[in-house]
Amino acid sequence: MNVSLPGEHGPTKRRPGPGQVEESEKTDSPLKWANKILAKLPTTTRGHIVAAIGELAGTIFFLFFAFAGTQVANISSNTNTNGEITTTVAQKNPAQLLYISLSFGFSLAVNAWVFFRISGGLFNPAVTFGMWLIGSITIARAVLLGVVQCLGAIIAAALVSVLFSGGLNVSTTLSQTTTQAQGFFIELILTAQLVFAIFMLAAEKHAGTFIAPVGIGLALLEDGILTVTGVFWTGGSLNPARSLGPAVVQKSFPTYHWIYWIAPLCGALGAAALYKLVKSLEYENANPDPEADTLSHAVLPDDSNQSPEPPNSSPNANGSDRSDETRVERVERKVD
Repeated sequence: MNVSLPGEHGPTKRRPGPGQVEESEKTDSPLKWANKILAKLPTTTRGHIVAAIGELAGTIFFLFFAFAGTQVANISSNTNTNGEITTTVAQKNPAQLLYISLSFGFSLAVNAWVFFRISGGLFNPAVTFGMWLIGSITIARAVLLGVVQCLGAIIAAALVSVLFSGGLNVSTTLSQTTTQAQGFFIELILTAQLVFAIFMLAAEKHAGTFIAPVGIGLALLEDGILTVTGVFWTGGSLNPARSLGPAVVQKSFPTYHWIYWIAPLCGALGAAALYKLVKSLEYENANPDPEADTLSHAVLPDDSNQSPEPPNSSPNANGSDRSDETRVERVERKVD
């Protein structure tokens, strides 16, 4: 029977000898071991890992809800009698197009807001390519994010295909009356508009940069408006990963699948060229922002606007105090 005397707290804990490991370290959870390993990595490497995780999760969330909304729009456009669910639609109607567009737009806006501080909330290889062109990210970061964005799109399409009834019908296809040349330029122009909006609202640094999440959210929400036009004619991709995911899950690649890669990348290239042009011409001087100075002063107050310092009451050069000198002069005048 072990009895502890007053002031004792049980048997003394042995210290590990040379080359031995403490018992607490032996029982560390895998998460702690992972944290120790990641802490030893260079800061740049850890940044790439965090950005890749954020883009993977964000792309999955964004496209999962967007694809799910597209499935709902397709299913609700049919009668679906006798327990049969049909996702194919003979003729797209304006309500269906609007529902699909808003599903993509709102899903983009919400997830861009959530993942903005983690990875930038890009979710689109074309946007990532444009960010590299203007120098916002490195080539290594761009390649890494492009790969995980494509992987996230495939996972999102697979989840929607497994979880929801009916065949997956979220692929981007050209309409029967749209030629490949028309489809190419439609995707190019729409993507250029989207990417340039993101450049000016989110990538461009200005006095309102602190509300950049709002800017990128609105820029990506604009995709919902753009796809109202694109969905009918081309499927409204504007995103190579968005077209790749359903194609891989369904194992169906149309002969014009290249359009959904080359056109968005060319659109991002055109947007980057326009951005560089207006930057080189110093667009800020063409249309000065009257609130720029106010916002900049609110963030970084100017020294000239600070209240003046109180009069110096410290002793002067000869060691006397000015107030005392004034008092002595008044006394002398009274005596005279």
